[in-house]
Amino acid sequence: MIYCVVPQEMAPELLAQLEEYYADDPNVKVIVDRRSGERRTPATENEGPALRIVRDRRRPRVVGEFPPVDPPAA
Repeated sequence: MIYCVVPQEMAPELLAQLEEYYADDPNVKVIVDRRSGERRTPATENEGPALRIVRDRRRPRVVGEFPPVDPPAA
């Protein structure tokens, strides 16, 4: 499913046009973005630390070095 998200400010002029354009494609759904404001609220003193902890989820690097790569003989 592909969602074509239209900003709320542009919905009056674009929504009908995009729905008509994608009417024949069942894999596309045109929707209006109705979110408003910031979703993350700052933490208060009672809720814990105000700073968000970002963790590095990448794998650690392999210890050692790669063997040298020789170009193929011509």
